[in-house]
Amino acid sequence: MKIISKIKGSLAIYRPLIKSLQTGLLLITGITGYASARCPVMNWSTLLGLTVSLFLSISGSTLLNMWYDRDIDAKMNRTKHRPLPSGKVSPKEVLIVGLLISGIGVSLALSMSLIFGIVVFAGLFIDVVIYTIWLKRKTAWSIVWGGISGGMPILAGRALGMGEIDVIGILFSLAILLWIPTHILTFSIKYFEDYKRAGVPTFPSTYGEHKTRIIIALSSLGAAISIALVAYGIGLSWGYLRLFAVLTVGIIGLAFASVFKPSENVNFGLFKYASLYMLGSMLLVIFGTLF
Repeated sequence: MKIISKIKGSLAIYRPLIKSLQTGLLLITGITGYASARCPVMNWSTLLGLTVSLFLSISGSTLLNMWYDRDIDAKMNRTKHRPLPSGKVSPKEVLIVGLLISGIGVSLALSMSLIFGIVVFAGLFIDVVIYTIWLKRKTAWSIVWGGISGGMPILAGRALGMGEIDVIGILFSLAILLWIPTHILTFSIKYFEDYKRAGVPTFPSTYGEHKTRIIIALSSLGAAISIALVAYGIGLSWGYLRLFAVLTVGIIGLAFASVFKPSENVNFGLFKYASLYMLGSMLLVIFGTLF
């Protein structure tokens, strides 16, 4: 019983440290990339290897980010209660666990496919070293690199299925890259004071809220176009394409509403819908290619 209680306690601590919802969404994009290659459905060993390697790599990179950002997390009301700044877990432990599971994830990916492993490692390196350590505290444009790293799981999955990096894989990554501002910039508007207190440059603090909303609208439109090109390029049926159109109308409508009729409710609605839009799009690709 004590062992079970200890495991439950560790899971409760590490779940927010790996940002389980974000990790889950990125993991689904990786599976989507693999499924889009129309690989044999019953190739469960490959699918399992992809899932485990991506989960460990994404979780590991998030842990390393949390370890490095623990000082600024302590300054923000939104994040000061996280396990690291609140002292529930030691920085040394998180660093060791982050390095360990990242290493296992990348090693497993490399053992499956060289190109798959390289893309997985690139995503981890860009996220931790370029985005978090080098640029996040220096420029608002760091989110571009965060978006590139966010697009690596789906590119990796596609590359594993195809054996190469192709145009569809690049369009998939571009869609994630352009979707990231919709997700992150709405967040930075909502928590403007938190980021300001921590000294983290954001688009709202650098360019103002109105220009930020315009960037959100344009990037949402770009993401929708990229996903539409992917859906058409992989040959989804018109039934699935119509469902894509419904999802797209929602995100573009909310994005442009945030420009012309800005409000806290619209901003929060766009933030929530952005994740549902991406999840829905990924599921449509999976079902559209496998069934």
